[in-house]
Amino acid sequence: MELRHFRYFLAVAEELNFTRAAQRLGISQPPLSQQIKQFEAEVGVPLFDRLSHGVSLTEAGARLLPDARTLLRLADDALGSARRAAQGETGVIRIGFTSSASFHPFVTGAIRDYRLAYPDVQLELIEGNTVRLVELFQAEQLNAAFIRPVPGETGGLVSHLLFREEMLVALPTDHVLATRERVALCDLARETFILYPRRNGRALYDDIVGACQAAGFSPRVGQEAPQMGSTVTLVAAGLGISIVPASMMHLAAPGVTYRPIDGDAPRAAMSLVHVDAVSPAVTRAFVAVVLARRGREG
Repeated sequence: MELRHFRYFLAVAEELNFTRAAQRLGISQPPLSQQIKQFEAEVGVPLFDRLSHGVSLTEAGARLLPDARTLLRLADDALGSARRAAQGETGVIRIGFTSSASFHPFVTGAIRDYRLAYPDVQLELIEGNTVRLVELFQAEQLNAAFIRPVPGETGGLVSHLLFREEMLVALPTDHVLATRERVALCDLARETFILYPRRNGRALYDDIVGACQAAGFSPRVGQEAPQMGSTVTLVAAGLGISIVPASMMHLAAPGVTYRPIDGDAPRAAMSLVHVDAVSPAVTRAFVAVVLARRGREG
């Protein structure tokens, strides 16, 4: 017994005429009549009474009709679900992001784009530092992530550079340098720095330290903050100054003033990383959405 037999039966049962049913199915009448006879033989009872002008359902045929409709609907739903899964339209996707990534409008906008395009995919967002997120990839617990890696840090993952973000000096509002429109890095030589720990992600740390060294000094680090938001909070408390990605301005922490850097300034790169080309369909769909937004924003 094959699924097509139920489709043939349903067409005849709804049309009550072999000719019209054959036209509906796109086949000729004799093969349809033969298939129905085979189906009745497998069922073991007649399903139709043949009349001079058409057919009528037997009691067995009338009982089978609603079940046949249900069976075919379930089969169509199953096939549809399989196709949607293959296209990344259903399932679960786990997206990681660093603490600073969550403040950038590109990242939040890309996630919003994806939610609108794939509303039936269950989305799980996981915040962590770069090292932790790479570990989650290795444990196969992430599909993609927004991170700031250095070359070689992501191992076998595929990486797409999304943008290079301006970095700003974060100062306590009552700091003397906060009155300036721009701040040169050399003016920070005697300041106490609050930095994101290098062990949590080397890119930002190395970029900041490298820029300071190019300006003629090595920053004096007085505090390390485990999250970028914590860095800004410690600046607000007057424990030092910091250099942070410009998107941290969206944190709008009271007591903190942000100033552009005068002269050569470090830029913070943001990348989308994901598993390789044999990744699940939901991953491929997410990557396509993010890269499409990168293309629109240049």
